[in-house]
Parts: sequence; structure tokens; C-alpha cells
Amino acid sequence: MTREYPPEVYGGAGVHVDHLARVLREHVDLSVLCWGEPRPDATAYKAWDALAGDQPYLAALRALSINLRMVTGAEAADLVHSHTWYAQLAGHLAKLVHDVPHVTTVHSLEPLRPWKEEQLGGGYHLSGFAERSGLEHADAVIAVSEHVRDDVVDCYPAVDADRVHVIYNGVSIDEYSPDAAIDALERYGVEPDVPTVVFVGRVTHQKGVTHLLEAAHSFDPDVQLVLCAGAPDTPALAADTERRVERLQEERGNVIWIEAMLPRTEVVQLLTHATVFACPSIYEPQGIVNLEAMACETAVVASATGGIVEVVEDGQTGLLVPLEHSDDGSMQPRDPTAFAAAFAERVNELVRDPARAEAMGQAGRRRAIDHFSWEVIGAQTVDLYRSLV
Repeated sequence: MTREYPPEVYGGAGVHVDHLARVLREHVDLSVLCWGEPRPDATAYKAWDALAGDQPYLAALRALSINLRMVTGAEAADLVHSHTWYAQLAGHLAKLVHDVPHVTTVHSLEPLRPWKEEQLGGGYHLSGFAERSGLEHADAVIAVSEHVRDDVVDCYPAVDADRVHVIYNGVSIDEYSPDAAIDALERYGVEPDVPTVVFVGRVTHQKGVTHLLEAAHSFDPDVQLVLCAGAPDTPALAADTERRVERLQEERGNVIWIEAMLPRTEVVQLLTHATVFACPSIYEPQGIVNLEAMACETAVVASATGGIVEVVEDGQTGLLVPLEHSDDGSMQPRDPTAFAAAFAERVNELVRDPARAEAMGQAGRRRAIDHFSWEVIGAQTVDLYRSLV
């Protein structure tokens, strides 16, 4: 049970479900229930027409209506597995209605994403309700990192820690491997022979784009910043990002902003030719995109937060930037200026030593192969299923 499923994938949870489903089909009789348009390898559901409208909270109500519809599709299941709050209520209700175990995977936690209230209004409290219902009553909770496991128990004390299992996100080593071609770079005006810092992600507070744009003012002058950043959470955040990019262009130039979610093949080319992949997230349960960069043999500079520290080995596959959160619950850096300066310092450190950056990239691919293959993760998931049925 999932919101995202190909071809409608916009984030890490969708990537996870896509690849996990491919592996699970080799071991179990799998049915995928998802949102959206009909597709040949899944059953898709849409929201109730009566909930159409522009009020922010209606987005959450539409999500819950899809959850109710999903329950009917689980009638023949021996076990249901939900992903994110967008499907966790469906998993919980299917457990009650069909008397089957419910497994749910935590890709993020609503209490740790307070900025979503800007997006959902009062619906943010509904998303929290759906998440709490799913987690507190699930037979097993999968956390995508040790850090997320701790967060689940902290945010939801009613969840028995013994029911929380760590199974990491993975990366497709075949799909994400170095690509020497440059046609995608030429298409977007990216110079292949200059130091390049690449960011790939949505325009959201969580991904820390604003902090990267501040840090970029202190990047070495010859550094080219490539932002593959679209799908802003709110119009206000979109406008703020546009202002920051314009100011950066005026003050230093060398900024290429691709406002779209690019095909995987193009992302792979951009990652391959990057000197550094930048991940300035302020909240990141694990961060599949770091694994994707590592698999493309690209050094990573990332915030030392959440599950990132379990993926990126500081000094070996990249450099981590200390991040101390503020006390106001926003998850923003306590000192944004100092965080941006530290981020720029580490980027410049690798840009000035391309041989070191290259060695880190090679070490990153080895680490991705050894520890984060989907075959291993799929086998761990099946073992958990079998322990419950």
C-alpha cells in the first residue's frame, strides 16, 4: 500500500517501493495498491470527488478517502505492508477488517516535519493522526535507519521498541553507475570540464535548498552549481527560492537551475560528472539520493543529521557538516549562517583536491554495492513477513 508507484514517483519513498516490489515479486505473491491513474502492474485508487477544492486541509481528507478505498483491495491478503502516512491508515484498517498482520515502513515522521502545516493547514493534524494510528497498532514497523528507529520510539512512546526493525533503503547498482556520456550536460548548458556541485531534490524546507544557496555565495568562483530542483511545497517557498537564485546569479554567476524532475538517465550523467553532490537537508531519515550519488562514484558533502551519518562515511565517501537544530521545533539550524559557511568550506575542500574527491567517489560506490543492494533488503523484508504469518 503506497501513494507513489511508477510512473507516478516524486520522492525517495516511491523509489523505495518501486525497487522493493521488483525484488518481492521473486519471493511472494505481491499485489500493489497505489494512488492515481490505472497501470498494468498495480491497482490504483483516487479520492472521492466530493472532496474537490482548494482548501489546504482537503488534501489530507482526499488522502484519507483513498485509504478507505484501499482497504477493499486487501481482502485476499495474508499480510499488508504500508508506506508513509499516505497509506498507513489503510494498512491499519485492513488489519482490523481482514484480520491480517500489518507491516509499515517509516520513511519520515510527521512530528519532525512541522513545515508541512504551511502546505496542509489543519490537514497536518490529520496526517499525524493517520501516522499515529498506523504505527501504534502495526505488528511490525520498519525504520529505514537506526536514527529513524530512535525517532519512532521518541515520537510515539506507545510503539514497542521491539516491534521496530531497521531495514535500510537501497540503490540499484545497475541503474546508478557512472555514465561518461555528456549529452544531458549539453542539453542543460552544464560545462563538463569545470568543478561542479550538483543538488537533486524537491524545493522543500526539509531538503535545505535555501541553506545551499547561501553556502554557494562562498563557493570558489570557478565552481558551477547545478540545481535539479522542482516541485516546491508552497508558492511562498517557490518565490523565496527564485529570489535567492537570482541574487546568487547576480553576485557570482555559475548557477544552472533545472526546474524539473529529470529522467533517471539524465540524473546519472549529472551525478557522474559532478565533483561533489550536495545534500544540505535539515531532516533526512536516510536519503536515497546520497546512495545514488555514491553509486555514480561521486563524493558527497552532506548534513550530519538523521540517517545520513549511517550512509556517508565522513572522510571516506564524503564529508559531513555538523548541524545543530534550533530549539523552536522548526528543525532549522540553530545558526544558519555558520551552517552555510561550514557547508561551503567542505565543498571547497573537495573542489580544491579533485583526486581526493575522486577517491571518495570510488569508495562510495564500493560501499553502496557492499551494504545497500536491493536484493539484501528484499530478503530482510521477506524474512520479517514470514515471522508474522
